[in-house]
Amino acid sequence: MTTAACRLRDAMPDDADAMADLFLAARRTAMPWLAVVHTDDETRGWIAHVLLRQRRVRIAQADGLVAGFAVVHDGWLDHLYVAPAHQGAGAGSRLLEDAKRLSGGALQLYVFQRNQRARAFYLNRGFVEATFSDGASNEEREPDLVMRWVARSCTS
Repeated sequence: MTTAACRLRDAMPDDADAMADLFLAARRTAMPWLAVVHTDDETRGWIAHVLLRQRRVRIAQADGLVAGFAVVHDGWLDHLYVAPAHQGAGAGSRLLEDAKRLSGGALQLYVFQRNQRARAFYLNRGFVEATFSDGASNEEREPDLVMRWVARSCTS
């Protein structure tokens, strides 16, 4: 898949299964060290009955398949996941640019400290590492950090 072949759209309720498959596969592939705190069925229920009902979810679609998704809420990038088969092909970059546009000029997110690939992805796209924590406030109890992005204003 190339960036041009990726189409962004709002998620629909019938995307829940594909999103759950993607979410579970992406986490297992990128973060095999991460504690699993919910069953697959709980995750599927959360996506279908909470995430898709309470948040605006943006989908990256390629060849008719859900290649990735992102959720922006109140200036936070709550989720950005790309299917392992589509990583490195532009879907994540497209979703992040869309999230920046939707954010109104400032965006922050949590990332696990050990997730070096995600940290590099965000650093390469203008985010800075702001606040580190020991993970006591996340479900996985994994050290994390807040990363922030602010749009640059043009001055003459």
